[in-house]
Parts: sequence; C-alpha cells; structure tokens
Amino acid sequence: MKPAIKPGRLAILLVLCLLIMASAYWAFQNASDRQTGIKRGLDIAGGLYVLLEAVETGDQEFDEDAIERAITVIRMRVDELGVAEPIIAAQGDNRIRIELPDIDDVEQARSIIGRTALLRFVGPDGIEIVTGSNLIRAMAERNPQMTPFPFVSIEFDSEGAKLFGDATAKFLNEPIAIVLDDEVISSPVVRAVITDGQAVIEGDFEIEEAANLALLLRSGSLPVQLVELESRLIGPTLGQRTEEVAVYAAGAGLFLVVIFMIIYYRLAGVIAGFALIFYVSLVLWALNYLPTTLTLPGIAGLILSIGMAVDANVIIFERIKDEMRAGRTPRSALESGFQRAFRAILDANVTTLIVTVVLFSLASGPVRGFAVTLFIGIICSMFTAIFLTRLLMRLAFQAGLIRSGAYVGVKLT
Repeated sequence: MKPAIKPGRLAILLVLCLLIMASAYWAFQNASDRQTGIKRGLDIAGGLYVLLEAVETGDQEFDEDAIERAITVIRMRVDELGVAEPIIAAQGDNRIRIELPDIDDVEQARSIIGRTALLRFVGPDGIEIVTGSNLIRAMAERNPQMTPFPFVSIEFDSEGAKLFGDATAKFLNEPIAIVLDDEVISSPVVRAVITDGQAVIEGDFEIEEAANLALLLRSGSLPVQLVELESRLIGPTLGQRTEEVAVYAAGAGLFLVVIFMIIYYRLAGVIAGFALIFYVSLVLWALNYLPTTLTLPGIAGLILSIGMAVDANVIIFERIKDEMRAGRTPRSALESGFQRAFRAILDANVTTLIVTVVLFSLASGPVRGFAVTLFIGIICSMFTAIFLTRLLMRLAFQAGLIRSGAYVGVKLT
C-alpha cells in the first residue's frame, strides 16, 4: 500500500523550503549592497592597479627583505589616504602589486605610493647633516602671520635634534638645503640656533601638496627605488556592468541546471533545486562575513562550484536509482544511496580542496580570488548535498511524497 500524505511532515517540509527561499532573498539583497555587502575587488568596484619593480641604485642595497619593508611603507601611505581594503603584495622577487578599489583621487595616490621620499638636510658645504630617518613628527600647517603659504612642521628625535642644532650653530646666517629625492625643495637661511629639534619646511605649497609631503615624511622613505612597470585605471561603471553580466550568467546557469534536474529526477530534482538555492545563499553569506574580496575570477569559481554541487546530487540520485532497480524499497534505497554516494563525493571534493589550497599558496591576484571562492563553494556544496538534500528527501518520504521509484526518475521494467 502506498503511504498516505502526512500533513504534519508536509508542513515542515514546506516551511523549510520557504525559509530557504527567504534566506536566498536576504542573502542576495545584502550582497548587492555595494556599501555594506560583499567587498568587491578592483575588477568589479573599479580603481587603480599599479605594478612596481625594485631596481638597484649606486647608494642602495637590494637585500632580501627590502620588498617587505617597501610594502610596509607603501601600506602606511595608502592607509593614510583612507582607501578601503587595499591589496599590497609582493609579486615575484622584486615586484610589488598594488590594487586600490574605489579610490577618489587617482593621481594623488599614484604620486604618493611609489615616491622614494628620501629627505635630507644638506649644509652649504655639501655635507649631509641629518636625514628623514631621524624624524618623529611631520604635519602640514598654515600660519598666515608667518607665511602666506602652507608649510610642513617637523620634529627630530634626540640624535637628529643634536645634529641639527650643531649645524644651525655652524651655518648661522647661511642656507641649509632641504632635499627630497635629490630635488631641492627649500633652502632657508639659518636665522637662529635651533636646539629643540623643531623646524619647518617652506615652499610655494598648496595645502594639499603640504599634506602629501607630510604624509610621505611620516610614513618614511622607501628602502629601494621603485619603477612603475604598469598601471591601469578601471572605471566603476565598467566594473559594475561586468558584475551584472556575471550575475545574470550565474543566475541563468543555475536556473537551467534546476530545470534539467526537475525534468530528469522529478521530485528529487525539485529538492535538489532548493538545496542549490540554499547553497548559493550560504556562499553569499560566507563571502559577506568572511574577510574575503569578490573578484570576477571569484565569480567564475562560484559558478564552477555550482556545477560541483549539482554533481554531488547527481551521484546521490543515481545511487538511489540503482538501489531501487535492485529491488529495495524507497526508504531503504534512500538511505543506502546516500551512504554509497558519500565516499565518492568526499573523495572528489577533498582532492579539489587540495588544489584550491595549492593555488592560494602559490598564486597571486585574480587566481587567489578564484581559489578562495571555489574553496568556500566546495565546503558549502558538501554541506548542502550531504546534509540538506538528505534532510529534505527524508521529509519528503515521511510526508508521503515519495511513493515509488517514479518520484526520483526511476523506470522499473
């Protein structure tokens, strides 16, 4: 006798499906918010991409940690520019890749991040007095009573204060040149002996120029000279349009997959469709709350993981069909099918997870974004295929919806 429909179990199944749809709706709404949702990478949000290469000069040694020290200096400068979620990373042995999404003033950023910012005070006899390494403070200020132009006030540490004090006593009424990256930006005449370690850098500055100079001095000079190999400006309109196309492509692919599953596996295909929808929402929630950045290769990884999630369901349903053809009852075939499919699903996903870890460890840039999204997608797909699909199938059986092999696409002869 075929089992009768059980309203209680059917109600639980329907409520669970409604919760899945609600979760997907809120996940999509949250992810689409460009302010508080998923963090977008440069190729989506738009911004500035710069590739710098360190070169050796006569007075600079290129040691092993020079790139790391340069990255630290550049990161300090970028942080003061207020750029959210910058990517500053080594690429190879002597290159630095910089990605600044959603940046307002591109030229300002470009002029600041790669500048050497080597500050020196040089006496009239041409001998270096003190360098920027002795600075402990640099601030852009304006005092109309003293000068009509903005200036940068600086303060030396104890060693620098002594050296500077000795120099001002030695070169009283003579000029001391202030040199930034081999360019003389000011040559003030010493009017008094300065012993407190405080001085000013004057010039025909605009307030923004003075602020940028102070920023460079605060962050310190780069340990190596950097040459710009490549720079690209990606407009936010282009990135947003590309994201929309990718989202539509992912949505269309998901829709076609669900339709195919319903045609081929009947009620089991419907259940797989709800599991896939929950899978997508689970990935979106993970991308929103984990410290990750979504890029276009990341979207490709998400779409690929959708296919892998479908593969897991196909393996499960085919196992169930084999068990039914062997004469098992629907309930027995359901449990046995999941048990037999588990090992194959686990092996396939673990090997792919190993590949994503290797990609993330050895690659950089867009490939890393692809690896991160694919890793998250695989973990979520294993959960939905093994746990959620099984729960929904059990509820469907207990509700009396699965009465024979026809409900999972089995044609018994």
